[in-house]
Amino acid sequence: MSTSATPSSANPSSTTPSAANPSAAPASAAPSPVPGRELSAAVAVLGTVVAVVSLGVGSLLAVAGAAGYAAGAWVSPEPLSPALIGAAMVGVAPALFTLRRADTWEEVRSLYLPLVVVMVGLLAVTLLNAGSLRVAEGGPLFLVLFSLGWVPVVAVLALAAVGCLAAQYRRPAGAPARTSTAPIPGWSKPLLAVLGSGWLGIGAGLLFLPGFWSAFVPWAVNRADAQGLGVWALALGVGVLTSLAEDDLARSRPAVRAVPLVAVACGVVLAARAPAVDWTSGGAVSLLALLAGLLATGVTGRLLLGRPAGPGAAGPGAR
Repeated sequence: MSTSATPSSANPSSTTPSAANPSAAPASAAPSPVPGRELSAAVAVLGTVVAVVSLGVGSLLAVAGAAGYAAGAWVSPEPLSPALIGAAMVGVAPALFTLRRADTWEEVRSLYLPLVVVMVGLLAVTLLNAGSLRVAEGGPLFLVLFSLGWVPVVAVLALAAVGCLAAQYRRPAGAPARTSTAPIPGWSKPLLAVLGSGWLGIGAGLLFLPGFWSAFVPWAVNRADAQGLGVWALALGVGVLTSLAEDDLARSRPAVRAVPLVAVACGVVLAARAPAVDWTSGGAVSLLALLAGLLATGVTGRLLLGRPAGPGAAGPGAR
């Protein structure tokens, strides 16, 4: 009678890995780390809130300004300034809605950092020019109420933007961010550097030295107008230069979506208020060149992103 054992009992070492021998488990079973820093839900929610507010308030400012009515929170000598601020708000709103689709902070920072600049900057301009607010100067009841509501809304959004940014950087960083899947073409980098520096320089001048730089604005502005326009110019410069430093069109996708819409919206407002602009001045030529640069940047970026991706190009931002 045969007394030989079954193969499994005769050779225990050939059995499958068990809890007694965890080291035998395949290495592929461990989850791969997320590249970059995981996006905070607060950043995505705030982006949506700011987008909704921007669409409503921006449309009011842009449409009223294009029709010849200055509907801003402060008194303006020419409706074009609040209209341009409103147009920029409308142009950036669609891109802000897309932040909630991102997975990592690296995919949204080229748009979120300018958002922080805008909200904090507008709050500072509002407080520094409190005497020019409609609620202080008086006027039509609607504009007084609009001005009265502008202050707390901007203050809350500015504080929330800074708080969400701080909370984002308190989140643990994952694996190093993936390598660039859609690098910016080398020929365009000097042009982007000039474009970003131009917006940044003009914005800083209007914001911090409005008495001097407002003379270069080709329409009538006061201190609050100059500083409000400076905040948006500064934010555009930060966005362009951040995207340049990112060197990845996939990670800069929200900013790429925003800049051409901002350029088109501002161009429409300028066309509507064309008689109010001194088109023979250097300031008007510079503004048109900078807006054309934004439009060309956005269109070129979208075309490059639409090209078929190479092998291994899949990643969190590639969508």
